Amino acid sequence: MTHLAGSSRLLRAMNESAALSHLLERGKLTRAELRDLTGLSKPTISEAVRRLTEAGLVVVVGHVSAGPGPNAEVYAANPDAAYGVALSVRDTVMTGTPALAGAVCDVSGAVRARLEAPVDFRAVDPVDAVCGFVEQLRERSGMSGDTAGYLQIGVAGAYDPHTGTVHHVDVPGWNRPGLIARIEERVGTRVGVDNDVNLAAIAERRRGAARGAEGFALLWFGEGLGLAIDLGGTLLRGARGGAGEIGYMPLYSADGVGDADLQGLVGGRAVLALAASHGLSGRTPAEVVTAATAGPRGAPFLAALADRIAVGLVAVVAVLDPPLVVLGGEVAQAGGAALRDAVIMAMRATPSLETAVEITSVPDDAVLLGALDSALLTVRDGLLASLRG
Repeated sequence: MTHLAGSSRLLRAMNESAALSHLLERGKLTRAELRDLTGLSKPTISEAVRRLTEAGLVVVVGHVSAGPGPNAEVYAANPDAAYGVALSVRDTVMTGTPALAGAVCDVSGAVRARLEAPVDFRAVDPVDAVCGFVEQLRERSGMSGDTAGYLQIGVAGAYDPHTGTVHHVDVPGWNRPGLIARIEERVGTRVGVDNDVNLAAIAERRRGAARGAEGFALLWFGEGLGLAIDLGGTLLRGARGGAGEIGYMPLYSADGVGDADLQGLVGGRAVLALAASHGLSGRTPAEVVTAATAGPRGAPFLAALADRIAVGLVAVVAVLDPPLVVLGGEVAQAGGAALRDAVIMAMRATPSLETAVEITSVPDDAVLLGALDSALLTVRDGLLASLRG
């Protein structure tokens, strides 16, 4: 009898999970629509919806005419059942103090609050800064700290999940051992950490130029460099989270002595120096690239920059042979189609290495959006897992 009871509970959980999964994916549905989608009988889907409603996971959001008889109720996942928080830790050494950018979405995916603020991590402990920032986001969003949630942090570095430590990060205090565990303890919810370019790639696949791509590489150009490798929707992070730290790729002089790396060739400071040599000025790499696209005077600079970008792009194509490379980051966004075309022209010097090249089409903060997408997926999976026990 115990075995039968356990099987019955498992079956109910599977039915509830199936119904909730469709509501999370599609939004508003009637019981008849849920019945068609799940293949469950009318009494079974009615019971599943009843249990989900009583558990506070599903709510009635309206009614539609169903012919003779009473109108059919329309259901949706309760948006307040869980929330996701996205946090982007930005190293803005060229424009001033590092910053935190964040957003909160409910389980429907609706953004409930968004915030950005400068933070001096030399004077403020990262744990205090993050926890205070998350609390502000919660207050603005109206989400309770008691509600199931998840915090996804994006950082310009490599997160090693085995040690819980962020490596290759320039923001003060963020490479401290035990930092992420302390943040998780203080913020009171689960915390995930990922490289910022990996998160941008999630946004690029869902919202940008990589939609529908079999796989792609996102080559990121901003103050720093980065690479995300998407293999059919799965990101390659490496054994210690360091896959894609392409800025450290060494470049050598003719006599074999190492004299630079890719960051030194096409990182933010290198872009500013190259622009100055072409008579262009600006506070940030994005500013000088924007100025270069404004008229023919900037064409020689864009060609020279494209030649440098091609050095990194050739390495990516030679090793990965991706069907698509997306150029992202502030520099790529500023350069737009003009920079893309210049890079394609520069790549023709190596005709044996071919790939499609596109500029990011995510107009907003790709790192923050990707972190929000990741947090939303995690909280939804958590709700479904809670039903399965």
